[in-house]
Amino acid sequence: MTFKRTDGRKLDEIRPMTAKIGVVPNADGSAIFTFGKTVAIAAVYGPRMLHPQHMQDPKAAILRVNYDLLSFSVSDRKKPGPSRRSQEISKVTEWALSPALDLKDFPNTVIDVQIYILQADASTRVAGINAASMALAQAGIPMRDLICAVAIGKMDKDLVVDVNKDEEDFEEGEAASDIPIAKLANSDRITLLQLDGNIQPEIVSKAIALANKAFEKIYEVQKKALKEVISE
Repeated sequence: MTFKRTDGRKLDEIRPMTAKIGVVPNADGSAIFTFGKTVAIAAVYGPRMLHPQHMQDPKAAILRVNYDLLSFSVSDRKKPGPSRRSQEISKVTEWALSPALDLKDFPNTVIDVQIYILQADASTRVAGINAASMALAQAGIPMRDLICAVAIGKMDKDLVVDVNKDEEDFEEGEAASDIPIAKLANSDRITLLQLDGNIQPEIVSKAIALANKAFEKIYEVQKKALKEVISE
């Protein structure tokens, strides 16, 4: 029996996406990216001198990411401030973005990326990565490529693209799995692959194949937003 998505989407269908550049005027680069009701905003500051001095890297800039769900982004009450989960996602996002960046021309500096989830309906970390990639591009940070990210879900025996909250909470049948994946847009290099839950190894290649099709659509949305800023 095929898994039925509560929002009526096909298994490989992404929710409506929107993207816009330059949404935080005082940032060096900023962007907003949405998957349906999930809204992520990213702001980039730097490169700027890193203090204290003993934390500096004389060979390259340091990328520092802060991810957080704003208190009003979820229906359940959320305690303000960083949590263990937000700290983990911050570090994972650093790892996902770093392969796209060339930071050797900015020794002893830091590039701060602030990611805030304004509204959460699952897939928040991947929405944040998509927003941050565009914000870094607008900030003029040397990049090898944009990073595209999406969450693949395993619901019983079916794989679905762009997991929403109902699917994230799915608990029937076999254990559900959430698989965030990110990659350099124009290469096969994967920069993030997380397996939350139980999943067989042979399913991973199928999940990546589904993600690659989604990346093509995400990349077009990102490019369009950046081109609109250039044309302006």
